[in-house]
Amino acid sequence: MSETINAFQMAQRQFDGVAKQLNLDPQVSEILRMPLREFKFQIPVRMDDGSIRSFTGYRVQHNDARGPHKGGIRFHPSETLDTVRALAMWMTWKCSVADIPLGGGKGGVPVDSATLSISEKERLCRGWVQQMWKNIGPRNDVPAPDVGTTPQMMGWMMDEYSKLVGHYTPGVITGKPLGGGGSLGRTEATGYGAIYTVREAMKHLKMDPTKCVAAMQGFGNVTQYASIGFKEILGGKVACVSCWDNQDKTSYTYSHKDGVDPKFLQSITDQYGTINKDKARAAGYVIEDGDAWITKEADVLMPGALEGQVNAETIKKMSSRVKIVAEGANGPTTPEADDFFKKNNIFNIPDFLANAGGVTCSYFESVQNDMNYYWTKAEVLERLDTKMTQAFHSVLEMSESEKVYMRDAAYMVAIARVVKAMELRGWI
Repeated sequence: MSETINAFQMAQRQFDGVAKQLNLDPQVSEILRMPLREFKFQIPVRMDDGSIRSFTGYRVQHNDARGPHKGGIRFHPSETLDTVRALAMWMTWKCSVADIPLGGGKGGVPVDSATLSISEKERLCRGWVQQMWKNIGPRNDVPAPDVGTTPQMMGWMMDEYSKLVGHYTPGVITGKPLGGGGSLGRTEATGYGAIYTVREAMKHLKMDPTKCVAAMQGFGNVTQYASIGFKEILGGKVACVSCWDNQDKTSYTYSHKDGVDPKFLQSITDQYGTINKDKARAAGYVIEDGDAWITKEADVLMPGALEGQVNAETIKKMSSRVKIVAEGANGPTTPEADDFFKKNNIFNIPDFLANAGGVTCSYFESVQNDMNYYWTKAEVLERLDTKMTQAFHSVLEMSESEKVYMRDAAYMVAIARVVKAMELRGWI
């Protein structure tokens, strides 16, 4: 079902609904529901066998009223311009709701990273920068890693940009490796940030986290650290995780009668989030169909894979025990699923609030690059906790004062801040 969902249409539909509630000027809405700039380009890459393969590259810059564009670069076979548009739009709201001085951007290449050699990936990364370097920069547009890209790939991109502009410019890219301009805490940031919002939601709902169970989809960077955080920070139990298997080209759910041990699973997972099935079975894990995660008896569901995974079909499989859905992925919940959550009084922590920890820590990385002075991991995570907690409560207060759904409240907070910036700059 998820393949039929147009992410950009979904993002616009969400925005249009809140724009009506805010009585937003239709002329302002027209500006915000479309990106300011879009780039589509070809990237010729010489492959290891000597042949030349042409890849398509995208970069969408949605809105920079509050500061430079910010957003990841995805290398994924199903990447489309509409997906990138949606993600760029959500990045605008994410930066705004987290109250960091950045705007929304996103990039991508339709490719399966796992099919490329290391040298081919490096040439593709450098080729992407060669096509875009005049339109990115620390005060213009700052990319970062996303699905299918890694800190090492960001290091190559930063190096290529620095070569082209003629001076070392670590602030052009975030999510870089430690020792290459990266920040301590960045690896954990998105997953831990989501857990900080779950913690605050549990306080609000008077739930005891030590008695709660979570079921999580995905096992990339976000879910790996969200599952570690749910267990170690909150003291809860993780019933299962699911992940895509690059060898079988399908997804599986991994569960254990005692709850999953995320650090063990992390130790047998490759860089693309594929868990070693044989080692998991040997450790007592039950391996089920990829959709089984959503059927588990859990208090918290965290979709942390791709967009459109919690939809009109999959919600039929949800346990009545679920009280919180925290969106670790971008756009995992369709409007039909939102209607189901409202009807069943399920507390939603929307994506651009729940997973804002990554871009918040990327902002911290940029600040450290500018200062040429780097914080300790404890300082980074303490600042992240403060920012995420403030963001959660600004949305919760809006939700309660306006008596609206949490996603609508998050949009209200975010849109109001962007519109205010546009007014102050004289755009409208």
